[in-house]
Amino acid sequence: MEKKDIDWGSLGFAYQPTDYSYVSNYKDGKWDEGTLTKDHTVTLSECAGLLHYCQEVFEGLKAYTTENGDIVCFRPDQNAQRMHDSAERIVMPPFPVDRFVDAVEQVVKANAAWVPPFGTGATLYIRPLMFATGNVIGVKPADEYQFRILVTPVGAYYKGGVKPVKVQVSQYDRAAPHGTGNIKAGLNYAMSLYPSVLAHKAGYADNMFLDPQTRTYVEESGGANFLFVKKDGTLVVPKSATNSILPSITRRSLVDVAEKMLGMKVEQRQVRFDEIDQFVECGMCGTAAVISPVGEVDNGDQKIVYGMEHVGPVMKKLRETLTGIQSGEIPDQFGWVHKIDVE
Repeated sequence: MEKKDIDWGSLGFAYQPTDYSYVSNYKDGKWDEGTLTKDHTVTLSECAGLLHYCQEVFEGLKAYTTENGDIVCFRPDQNAQRMHDSAERIVMPPFPVDRFVDAVEQVVKANAAWVPPFGTGATLYIRPLMFATGNVIGVKPADEYQFRILVTPVGAYYKGGVKPVKVQVSQYDRAAPHGTGNIKAGLNYAMSLYPSVLAHKAGYADNMFLDPQTRTYVEESGGANFLFVKKDGTLVVPKSATNSILPSITRRSLVDVAEKMLGMKVEQRQVRFDEIDQFVECGMCGTAAVISPVGEVDNGDQKIVYGMEHVGPVMKKLRETLTGIQSGEIPDQFGWVHKIDVE
């Protein structure tokens, strides 16, 4: 199979249409069989539920070329289950978990020529999404939906090597207490756009959002979960008392790596903002970067510095181990790497 003629090393994180997308429609109480399509456009009624009441959920995962040349995905069943849970929360008919994984396999296989070669740092980003297409005027769930998967090649998150970033504590809230902060819905990201723009203008990579009920505890950033390291090497993972943190698949995987491979002690608990100056490392974790080390957290005049000159040893080891599993350079003892059979 001949790869596309692309300068893989110069790719950024931007949309580029590929050969095929996947589409399935829900109508009359059931999902159709679904199919691959070369049409990358969506036509909607002006009265579609998506446009009025924000019934939309999405996922994000990647396809990689491993060291031995296999094309793989990382834990697609977990993305399938999270999308299932997200859909249920905003009264959408969940796309079946087994069909989600099969659809990912189909669309990656059909676009195998777009999966970047091993060693380039680039990957094929996979974006499943589901939205309401049925007409609604009154405030209620729609009765028709579309599930799609688009794929696009993207470059390495860190082109010049992994470097610590600065974040600021936002004065805004990302989600409401006991709201939709724990699902992957576009409406949550819309909430974070304005504070993200403000953060970027002020020279910060992202925001640190505090809990929306008391503004006492650390929650997450605009698009990633936080991790901390204590002086004794314990990994501390924030939990939410109001269920307003997205359950990150990367975070869950890093916890398993820490406990079961690296022999680390892990605490998953509420983390008070006033205690983070006692930690020695901080990072943000998610699909795009795996771990983005945080060198400084600013809260007005207060500056909590972990170090902008280098990546902390724990974050470095965690990131190298998980990316090594994904690339096939480290044996996958968990069964997380999902091979795509490409003829």
